[in-house]
Amino acid sequence: MKTPDQLFEQLKGKLIVSCQALPDEPLHSPFIMGRMAYAAMLGGASGIRANSVEDIREIKKTVDLPIIGIIKRVYEGSEVFITPTLGEIELLYQEGVDIIAIDATTRVRPDGKTINEIFPIIKEKYTNQLFMADCSNYEDAKLAYELGFDCIGTTLRGYTRDTRGQNLPDVHLIERLVKDIPLPIIAEGGIWSPEDLKAVFDRGIHMAVVGSAITRPMEITKRFVNAIS
Repeated sequence: MKTPDQLFEQLKGKLIVSCQALPDEPLHSPFIMGRMAYAAMLGGASGIRANSVEDIREIKKTVDLPIIGIIKRVYEGSEVFITPTLGEIELLYQEGVDIIAIDATTRVRPDGKTINEIFPIIKEKYTNQLFMADCSNYEDAKLAYELGFDCIGTTLRGYTRDTRGQNLPDVHLIERLVKDIPLPIIAEGGIWSPEDLKAVFDRGIHMAVVGSAITRPMEITKRFVNAIS
């Protein structure tokens, strides 16, 4: 079992591939996500980000890479859907993922609490688990650092009400985070090309997560079709 320092050193300067497909997407299937992750590993990915215990179990059958685990679940009355409650965290913890990523925005969660109310409880209960803060802005990231998260991701930039329409990847935000927050900073969101990937690494990030550009053929096809429409 690697220590946190060893894990983050292993992932430094590396690419994590996000292998996810929601129920309304054509590739929704643990088997398909397992093959997608295997292909990513063969292509040189150093880690996998995956959604749901079922997908993670399938991925583990053929892929021996660090896993960032999430469970996406929509609860009525809350905009928070990435690992939104203690229930999802417990499932991921029992499954044994290397890092659990959770929504670290200041929005009210399904249990009525905010991240600064619930995360101290999470940290106390899961003392030996690494947590990634999925953030939307600088303030989210600063609070996540103060709360004791282990790494910070720009995952929700452009996907919250107050950041919608933001050009991605947001290299200016990434530069600020790298400069001000002494944690591994993970660029995630809007990395559509090798040039985008190089641009975020040039800003000093620890590692990067790429999803849609590699593992969502429907979205990739749409981009090509839009180019000729």
